[in-house]
Amino acid sequence: MKRFFHYINNEVLIEAAGLNRANISLKIVAGILISKFIAIYIGPQGMALIGNLRNFLSAIQSMAISGLYKGFVKAIGQFKYEAKELSKTLSTVFYAGFFSSIFLAFLCYYNAEFINDLIFSDNYNYIYVIEILALVLPFYALNMFSFAIMNGFSKYKILLVINILGQVLGLLVTLLLIKQENIDGALMAVVITPALNLLITIVGIAFRKSLVGSINITDISLGVLKKLSPDMIMALVSAVAVPIVMIIIRNYLISEVGIKSAGYWTAMTRVSDYYLMFINSLMTLYILPRFKEISTKTEFRKEVFSFYKSILPILLLILLIIYFSRSLLITVLFTEDFRPVEDLFGYQILGDIFRVLSMVIAYQFLAKKMFAHFIVLEVFLFVTMYFSSVYLVDAFGLEGAVMGHCLSYIMYFGIILLIFGSSLFGVLTEEGETDY
Repeated sequence: MKRFFHYINNEVLIEAAGLNRANISLKIVAGILISKFIAIYIGPQGMALIGNLRNFLSAIQSMAISGLYKGFVKAIGQFKYEAKELSKTLSTVFYAGFFSSIFLAFLCYYNAEFINDLIFSDNYNYIYVIEILALVLPFYALNMFSFAIMNGFSKYKILLVINILGQVLGLLVTLLLIKQENIDGALMAVVITPALNLLITIVGIAFRKSLVGSINITDISLGVLKKLSPDMIMALVSAVAVPIVMIIIRNYLISEVGIKSAGYWTAMTRVSDYYLMFINSLMTLYILPRFKEISTKTEFRKEVFSFYKSILPILLLILLIIYFSRSLLITVLFTEDFRPVEDLFGYQILGDIFRVLSMVIAYQFLAKKMFAHFIVLEVFLFVTMYFSSVYLVDAFGLEGAVMGHCLSYIMYFGIILLIFGSSLFGVLTEEGETDY
């Protein structure tokens, strides 16, 4: 335990870690309350439908901002004192997001019936929800643009306040709509709450009004897009492929096992998201920036094993507690109708352990812009996850979905070890240390 706190306090930036803890705590509390309301007022069927809409919205939002968020934040941090380069960056990203979000909004609005059948099946008519999603999509893109500017200028306190206000507003709106309108209200909340955050973000960015004059269509630069394209493509692959695979697996569960079972699987993935939220954010805050700094295999090996020694024992302890308290968790988070979720914890947790083990090493792909490796491995993961889940669902029913999740990440981890095996376990010589 001392090793864990030493690592957090001395390795991770204190200000960023504080922001991280506050945001995650709030997200977890909000997520638990929303899950409870969904369980009480809607049930497993509604959980499945909401899961599909969330996944679709996540994919379409990423496409609306063209996967530029992370690269944009870095570029602002790099050019915040260079007016000309900053203007090019702001203008290029703003108009790229504007045109892509408008195009996708039209595409969604005029194909709402097709999208409804894709994510809800033709047994449900929520076309109006898709149309509303299309209308608010540009507002989401604008919100992310504004948010990235504050992030790039390291305005952590303002970001914290905006996050808190946005979470609270979104939570209140969601709970009210679920209570008043049940499944319709929950679906409406999914699509409108991200756009509501724009109102708060605009207030937060008011201190940077001078930046508005830096956004000119004449300053659009293809060079900026070219520079951001590696980050953009890698972000889009993960941000779009994961939700799409989730939708496909969930729809397969609905057709083969039933919509209730799909709801149980969705509930399990939500619990997984809660307990992985902290570790994912920690890796983004520390592992990725640190990997960008290292230049030798020795340093790389040291960072990976340091993370494993410091964080992994605590994670394993937490997951062990979660596994043995799963019956209580179902009671707290959901209702008795969700009791079958208990049987899904084992394979889900085991898969998540291998997921974390893999992610720590795989961040090297992002840090060193190992573009081809990243794309091939991500595609392999998603294809494996789909086919293994389908095969195992046919063989074992609902439990096959989490078995597929577990098998996919075990295979993924194995391939990553093959790629980085010499760096992690091989004998290092002076000549071979500087391959990065």
